[in-house]
Amino acid sequence: MQRSKNDVWVGLFVLIGAVAILFLALQSANLLSLSFQTTYRVVAKFDNVGGLKPKAAVRSAGVVVGRVEKIVFDDKSFQARVTLALESRYAFPKDSSLKILTSGLLGEQYLGIEAGAEAKNLAADDVIGSTQSAVVLESLISQFLYNKAADASTPDVTPKAKP
Repeated sequence: MQRSKNDVWVGLFVLIGAVAILFLALQSANLLSLSFQTTYRVVAKFDNVGGLKPKAAVRSAGVVVGRVEKIVFDDKSFQARVTLALESRYAFPKDSSLKILTSGLLGEQYLGIEAGAEAKNLAADDVIGSTQSAVVLESLISQFLYNKAADASTPDVTPKAKP
C-alpha cells in the first residue's frame, strides 16, 4: 500500500514537471502569450517584413506593449499589411512610427514603436503611416559586394608625381 502511494506522488510530480517544461518551451518560442489585458488593433503597411511572424512582440523602450496579430499581403498597394494588438493601458500618439528590428545579430524580429509628439492618440483601427521595413542581410551583403566590385573595376586616374 505504501509503495502504491509513493508511485502516485512520483507520477504527480513528473506530470507537473512535464507541464512546466512545456509551458517554458512555448513561452520562450513566443507561441504562448498569456495576457489578460484588453487590446486595441492598429494597422501598419510595410514594403518588406523580412522574417517578422505573427505573435512577435511589439516593444517600446524595450517593454512589450503588444503583439503582431496577423500579416497579410495587400494586392492593391503591393505591401504587407500588419495588424497589431496593442494593450489598452498604453496610449501612443497618432504620429508614432514603427520599425522592424532584430534581437541581437541573427535573433528573432520584433516591431519597435517610437512615440511621436501629436496630441491625439492612436485608436482602434487606425493606420500607422510612418514605417521602416526590415533590413534584409542578404541585400546588404550583395550591395556591399556590388560596390566593392564597382570600385575595383574603375581605373585609377590620379596623376603620378615624377621623381
